[in-house]
Amino acid sequence: MNKILIISTGGTFNKIYNPKTGNLDIEKSSHALKTIASKWLCNFEILNIIGKDSLEMTDKDRALLASTINDNPTYQNIIIVHGTDTIDITAQYLADEALGKTIVLTGAMVPYSIDATEATANLASAYGYLSALEKRGVYIAMNGVLNFYKKVKKNRKLGKFEYL
Repeated sequence: MNKILIISTGGTFNKIYNPKTGNLDIEKSSHALKTIASKWLCNFEILNIIGKDSLEMTDKDRALLASTINDNPTYQNIIIVHGTDTIDITAQYLADEALGKTIVLTGAMVPYSIDATEATANLASAYGYLSALEKRGVYIAMNGVLNFYKKVKKNRKLGKFEYL
């Protein structure tokens, strides 16, 4: 597979405990991604933009994400680490932009810094799914649920992602 661009926008995946405030803050250097990627024999480039919880993301942030994808024409395969609460909104926005690339969004509901299992599994699933896809478009890979973005939604009552 060609080199993959991983764009980190923040989200729970990248949160760390702040002992001064007691909050979970977004760690903006993507330490979690770099740690996971360093253990793989894959060709990644990691790019950090936005650095927000997805509930704080705006269409201006989504436009920045789309322009970042367009400004990197050598990458046809992209993984976006995103917060889970609005991952579907961003996926729809990117699909509407018709970027002509294969994009898989993923994230985590538990920060990597607290328990690395979910974040690592979701990133690995996104990579595997991206490797197997033959059709360009926008997809979501979360908690073992992998599909075209319109077919994957977060069930807030159950706290998990499901197929529609």
